[in-house]
Amino acid sequence: MDHCAECGFTYDPADASAAGPAIRDGVVEVVSVLRRRAGDDLRTRRRPGVWSPLEYACHLRDVLLVQRERVLAVRRTERPVFAPMGRDERVDHEGYAEQDLDDVLRQLGDAAGMFGNVLARLDRGDWDRDLVYPYPGPTPRTLAWMAVHTVHEVRHHLRDIRLQVEPVAG
Repeated sequence: MDHCAECGFTYDPADASAAGPAIRDGVVEVVSVLRRRAGDDLRTRRRPGVWSPLEYACHLRDVLLVQRERVLAVRRTERPVFAPMGRDERVDHEGYAEQDLDDVLRQLGDAAGMFGNVLARLDRGDWDRDLVYPYPGPTPRTLAWMAVHTVHEVRHHLRDIRLQVEPVAG
């Protein structure tokens, strides 16, 4: 994937070194949007097959935690092959829609900080380290691609959340 037609994000591995701050900034926006709507029903799905805003926040938290572990694995292992994180199963297995919003938003901020920390510790040569990423199917990638992909996850799901909770102008 080089471009997401749905949200307009374009992948540029040259942006990898800025991924940590971009992810933290995106998470700050997610938290801000959801805090402004804390009195609304953020648990209920608006449409079949589309997660609720709270479910998206939980998903983002888990993505950041999984990606952090993947970065650490890439640094200690030659060309690791990653299993899928079980994104759809986690929604039910972890009860995303039943979680406490304040807890999730705090955890999301913590996860962004933790992931940003491991990215900040990478040196120039680390970005080119190889891995096999599981989505959409097992594909050889670099750590730089994975960092930029994680920025995409944050921006894409911020858009998903906004589409559900912010009024559309016009």
